[in-house]
Amino acid sequence: MSRVTTDVLDAAVSQAVEDAVGGPECGAVVTFRGVVRDVDDDRGVTGLDYEAHPDATAVLRRCVETVAAETGLRVAAVHRYGTLVVGDVALVAAAAAGHRREAFEACSLLVERIKAEVPIWKRQHFTDGVSEWVGL
Repeated sequence: MSRVTTDVLDAAVSQAVEDAVGGPECGAVVTFRGVVRDVDDDRGVTGLDYEAHPDATAVLRRCVETVAAETGLRVAAVHRYGTLVVGDVALVAAAAAGHRREAFEACSLLVERIKAEVPIWKRQHFTDGVSEWVGL
């Protein structure tokens, strides 16, 4: 499972991502949910706009496949784009393994790879009315 979507990433989506990686041989399923927070660098945040390149799903899929190949584990991720408010989930990523250490490491690797490679750009909106693009 790997996709970029405008759909809300709710508990059902998180469960679907976990279900995509879990299995009876897995003693650990690690799930990461990236949530829009209300502060960044001591500035109040009201929300975010994420914009995605048309190839974002293909790049996300490649990240998932690469991490799976490197670790030998099942991993999955869904990233949301569009307008998000504080408390909304922007990313759900999961990894499953026989033991917790491998699952945590694979999930962390997947999240870092997604942040570095998937062409999704974030604009933060602050409580003072200013907005700025992050990571451009």
